[in-house]
Amino acid sequence: MINLGIVGYGNLGRGVKAAIEKNADMKLCAVLSRRPEITQKELGDIPVLSSWENIILKDLKIDIMILCGGSKEDTPVQGPLFARTFSTVDSFDTHADIPEYFQKMNTIARQMGNVCVISAGWDPGIFSVERVLGEAYLPGSHGYTFWGKGVSQGHSDAARKVKGVIDARQYTIPIESSIEQIRSGYIPQLSKNEMHKRLVYVVAENELEQERIRKEIKEMPHYFAEYDTEVLFISAEEMKHNHSNLPHGGFVMTSAKTGDKHKQIVEYNLRLDSNPEFTGSVLVACARAAYRLKQSGHAGAFTMLDIPPAFYSPYSVEELRRKFV
Repeated sequence: MINLGIVGYGNLGRGVKAAIEKNADMKLCAVLSRRPEITQKELGDIPVLSSWENIILKDLKIDIMILCGGSKEDTPVQGPLFARTFSTVDSFDTHADIPEYFQKMNTIARQMGNVCVISAGWDPGIFSVERVLGEAYLPGSHGYTFWGKGVSQGHSDAARKVKGVIDARQYTIPIESSIEQIRSGYIPQLSKNEMHKRLVYVVAENELEQERIRKEIKEMPHYFAEYDTEVLFISAEEMKHNHSNLPHGGFVMTSAKTGDKHKQIVEYNLRLDSNPEFTGSVLVACARAAYRLKQSGHAGAFTMLDIPPAFYSPYSVEELRRKFV
């Protein structure tokens, strides 16, 4: 049995809990929450704590802590903090900052003898693997990643961090004409804003602050500045009624020619009714992999690229060969 803890009990934390309940080799032993009283009512007998020190004081034997905070402000602080005491899994998704974050986590995890799987989920994560495989299978190929149409949790969280924003929901929308070019066999060079646009719905505290909020969101580096971004202001009631679900999806495409002329297109597609529940399921599989890595004597930081696929699965390697090869 693998004993797990969850740090942060928002949409992603709930998705992780739901995934743990579907895995017979997993047990949720504790949840850390900024709202422990409210969370405790929802979770019943599962211990809900307000700080990691309480886990140590209560002698809760946690094998892996799954970090479910936002990438903009939570994970960069929580990852190094928890890596000093626990093996961890997180979904840090600020692509430009992943190399630096990896180095920091790798240094701490190696010093402390822990295993930290970083930037797990479907992108970065599954799509990272697909991009590598596509290029490996088709040398000289060109790879494309499209997201949506759907709600990006990381970008929505980043928009919510802007002063004066009560709530925000960001939809990533792929540009169909670019997709059709690739599927038709063309290999275009596409800029970011030729592949996607971003649509942000915002509930603001004060109508007079809307233009400042719009400007700050549209100019936010790594999230919105590189894209055609539209910011629309709505009421809290409209947000709750029309934007409570969190669908998402996307696809990785690899296009190349083999031999002298033959077109080859590889496409990997995801269609998700619930982004946080699917991401939570991936994080739980990564927690199993982290546990197995540590049991095998490994320490340090890992991405999903670094881990053997068999480590994610509850099956033995003999069963995997029999069932899936």
